[in-house]
Amino acid sequence: MSKEILKLQNGSDIRGVAIEGVEGEDVTLTANSAAKIGKAFVEWFCKRTGKKPEEIKIGLGRDSRITGPSLLNAMSCGILAAGAQVVRCELATTPAMFMSIVFDQTKFDASAMITASHLPFNRNGIKLFNADGGLEHEDITEILEIATEISDDDADNILDAQLEKSNNAPRFDLLTVYAEHLKNAILKGCNAGETPLKGLHIVVDSGNGASGFFVDKILEPLGANTEGSQFLEPDGMFPNHIPNPENKEAMKAIQEAVLENKADLGLIFDTDVDRMSAVFADGSEINRDSIIALISAILAPEYPGSTIITDSVTSDRLTYFLQDVLGLKHLCYMRGYKNVINKQKELNAKGEVSPLAMETSGHGALKDNYFLDDGAFLAVKLIIALSNASREGKRLESLIEKLPPLVEEGEYRFKIQTEDFKAYGKDVLAQFKARAEAKGYEMPQSFEGVRLSFKGEDVQGWILLRLSLHDPVMPMNIEGGRKGDLAKLIAIAKELTDGFDKLDRSSLK
Repeated sequence: MSKEILKLQNGSDIRGVAIEGVEGEDVTLTANSAAKIGKAFVEWFCKRTGKKPEEIKIGLGRDSRITGPSLLNAMSCGILAAGAQVVRCELATTPAMFMSIVFDQTKFDASAMITASHLPFNRNGIKLFNADGGLEHEDITEILEIATEISDDDADNILDAQLEKSNNAPRFDLLTVYAEHLKNAILKGCNAGETPLKGLHIVVDSGNGASGFFVDKILEPLGANTEGSQFLEPDGMFPNHIPNPENKEAMKAIQEAVLENKADLGLIFDTDVDRMSAVFADGSEINRDSIIALISAILAPEYPGSTIITDSVTSDRLTYFLQDVLGLKHLCYMRGYKNVINKQKELNAKGEVSPLAMETSGHGALKDNYFLDDGAFLAVKLIIALSNASREGKRLESLIEKLPPLVEEGEYRFKIQTEDFKAYGKDVLAQFKARAEAKGYEMPQSFEGVRLSFKGEDVQGWILLRLSLHDPVMPMNIEGGRKGDLAKLIAIAKELTDGFDKLDRSSLK
């Protein structure tokens, strides 16, 4: 059997090119492969739980991508062919699809979301859930291994035989139930009547993804003025900008919307709404370190002395704010949203309270929300804080006014020009660390790569050198604490990486 389907694994997700349209990118995620994955998912779930296929009900959702309907239909055919039941939730969000396992109205045994997050229109993917949350890397590998045992001809026959049954499968309006869940959280958090957002102006940029419901199903019923909200209509070609809070064009779009409409807050989501970012009334972005700082400041009174887990590229500024200003602990862990979430689960299981695990990308999981990275639920936390601050005559910005501002930063990607790039990269890291130790540089604990911290009069800031998990690249992040410090840190970085003839440092200028 063909092993090509195994190449669709991307960490704990399944990703591929789903439609032609980008030169040089051949289609890899087809209806045929989606049918195989659907059938394999049921077989894997039965093996794990001991349940029979006919006892299993699986919810299916998708984001706004143009290939979403066909891939959802194909996966539905595979699930039905395996003997399980399907409920089609159609347009949904990734967090909503997990919550479909929790909600009393649905109580699905498992669920799947057809999405490729912020990737271009020609890409798509599948995220799989059971009652414990998103499946792990090894689970996805096992499912794809099962899928390799299904021939292309068998998958085609499944699509033909199950098409009518798939088209007639029950539909469920999950977004309305999910929106009601979020709306009730705001009502409870504000405790200020049925329209706690009256008098507040909040604009939303959906980037033509799946988050448009946040305006008409949540904000407006709660009394908010949402004039100026934009790109709310789902459009899988993403004609206005990439739905990605980290994208500069996307951030500029929401900043302009906030300023033009004199809004109190701007919210921007990625395509499947598991990530978000925001903009203050003055147009300044709440992104990366600042969004983690803001959510942490909101949680701090409820969880004093608790641990905030972040990815490895957060700043020393954030550590200072979390520990010295808020009195929390900061565990600067490693990149990958599953990594920070799993660490959060581990700490809480041991009795060390960790209310938030968050990446600079905007993935944030809350202990009081099933450890689910849910951009809409994070937005709910911001809205509650905004409403409460407004009634007290305060500004939301005041929560992070003691977070030192970003002065200078850079990210540099060094290509490793040798076939055995992992071994070479590990050797570079070992020598980089040895050289730094010889110089007497401070090295805080690092779970990913080598991190250096500088707090002297001559230079202030930090450097992080790490090895990419999958690519022949060594990213280096540098942040200077004061004007001119970045150049000094770059000089130090050059000195510490001199002599590695297979490491292309041309980006470090």
